[in-house]
Amino acid sequence: MQSIAIIGCGAIGEAVGAYLANNDDVEIDVAIVNPGREARAREIYGKNTEVAHDISDVSTAIDVAVDCAGHPALRQHGEAILARGIDLITVSSGALADAELLTRLQAASRAGGAQLRVVAGASGALDALAAARGGKLRHVTYRGRKPPQGWRGSVAEERLDLDALTEATVHFSGNARDAALEYPKNANVAASVALAGVGFDDTRVELIADPGIERNVHEVVAEGDFGRCEFSRAGESLPDNPRSSALTAMSVVRAILDGVSPIVI
Repeated sequence: MQSIAIIGCGAIGEAVGAYLANNDDVEIDVAIVNPGREARAREIYGKNTEVAHDISDVSTAIDVAVDCAGHPALRQHGEAILARGIDLITVSSGALADAELLTRLQAASRAGGAQLRVVAGASGALDALAAARGGKLRHVTYRGRKPPQGWRGSVAEERLDLDALTEATVHFSGNARDAALEYPKNANVAASVALAGVGFDDTRVELIADPGIERNVHEVVAEGDFGRCEFSRAGESLPDNPRSSALTAMSVVRAILDGVSPIVI
């Protein structure tokens, strides 16, 4: 059985814990959380879960760590986990737009002989983009549409009156690096598309508040030697966090189970 440490105990972590609750191949043995969140972690992951504030405090032997807590958690814990030789699965692809952080994580990964694995998250088509890099991938555009409430807590509130919108309105247009840095809780899909494809600086991004939709919509358009790819997905948000996709939690579960599956797709 594979031993898992989960970082965070928010909406994504809770969903991952629920999906894995009855799985016989993996066990969530450790939760790494901020001070004051210990009781919540045990409520979500089980009363026997070892709860710690840092990987250095963990006594249980861990096979894989899983970041479900966002950019600050990856910055705080990522290097130490990788340097210990523990593979790390993360939902915080947007944090890798910080070139200095990316360099440090790559160095820790090499030093520890561990992998940092970025999950597909709320989008699809990442396998096609990654494969297309084998030839020449010329253009990649990502458009993220969310209902106005899905942009609460972001800089979109400074740029738009979200309560007064009557039509779809673009509040960001630029590259994936700027999108990820300006929208740390909303643009992880843009970052994942960039990592899979032509990189942060060459991936075009539009972020849109749309009062005419009820679900988050992710659109990817790519062109290259392989031809042209257009992908669109309308997804459900997690009940406790309209900024996060239910598919993000599912993609974390898939990444975990891929580690114990005899066949991986």
